[in-house]
Amino acid sequence: MNRSAELVHVTRGGRVESVHYGDVAIVDATGRLIAYAGAPKEKFAFWRSSAKPFQAMPVVESGAVEEYGITEKEMAIFCASHNGEIFHTDAVESILKKIGLNPSYLQCGYHDPLYAPRAAELKAAGIKASEIHCNCSGKHSGMLTLNQKKGADPSYYTELRHPVQQAMLQSVSEFTGVDKEDIPIGIDGCGVPVHGLSVYNMAVAWARLVNPVGMSDKRQETAKRIRTAMMNHPEMIAGTGRLCSVLMSAAPGKIVAKSGAEAVYGFAIPELGWGMSVKTADGGSRATNAAVLGVLRQLHILNEKEWETLLPYEVRTLRNHRNDIIGEIKPAVELVWL
Repeated sequence: MNRSAELVHVTRGGRVESVHYGDVAIVDATGRLIAYAGAPKEKFAFWRSSAKPFQAMPVVESGAVEEYGITEKEMAIFCASHNGEIFHTDAVESILKKIGLNPSYLQCGYHDPLYAPRAAELKAAGIKASEIHCNCSGKHSGMLTLNQKKGADPSYYTELRHPVQQAMLQSVSEFTGVDKEDIPIGIDGCGVPVHGLSVYNMAVAWARLVNPVGMSDKRQETAKRIRTAMMNHPEMIAGTGRLCSVLMSAAPGKIVAKSGAEAVYGFAIPELGWGMSVKTADGGSRATNAAVLGVLRQLHILNEKEWETLLPYEVRTLRNHRNDIIGEIKPAVELVWL
């Protein structure tokens, strides 16, 4: 039977109280399955924000980065689900200014900054959060950049029929190896099309990000630029205290990673040319860090010093309302190697 595997245990009193199940795929760029947990070829999910590096591909390939003078740091935020810290919103505002638009063109919706101190600062100043603070405003600024390069109408850039979204669907298809017609489409949290895939095909794309085998020279160069921007500017991809930024900062150049909502996570190891995708079945975000780091631990690519920073994310101590230590959230995933 195509059952998900145990990925994370939640303990109390030394006993397992709850279990998060899910699926894991580790592949190379040819699509060869190297290791797995659960049934990643059968398990479907929407790719959510873990797709952002691949949605950024046509933006960079179009020549818009050069035409508008987009910096590498700004290119990184095309791939981000950012915290809404000042350096994040400054980057988005800079991009919009360079392409001749203002924040009113963003159609991502809004929420308070994910970084609580910044949200508190806005509240204290009596400033209401806007689209610029949305964690997806970087991706949307990338979409608008491509729109401007194409000379298209920005009023409906979030719709699947728009040339920007068609270009991004094509990129997703090419990296995952799934025909466009076979990719179910939903609507993401920020209002744009989101792509339905198997956990396995998500991992294939991540492997091709670091080893774009068989792709054009232009596509190979673009993939290198995007993964390099992410690894050189990990703070832009998420922000203070969040796994993507912490992970890439702890092991510079060794990992490129991007989370997604509903407990989707993708990462790749450039040195090995391997891509990985992790999906917790219940969509519970509390399990993501432990699940991802439980997989990473079994790859044996980080040294002891690099793990020091990651230990609090790998095993999270649980406390009650009196601040007593009562349990842990910890990895339980056991990879099957082929």
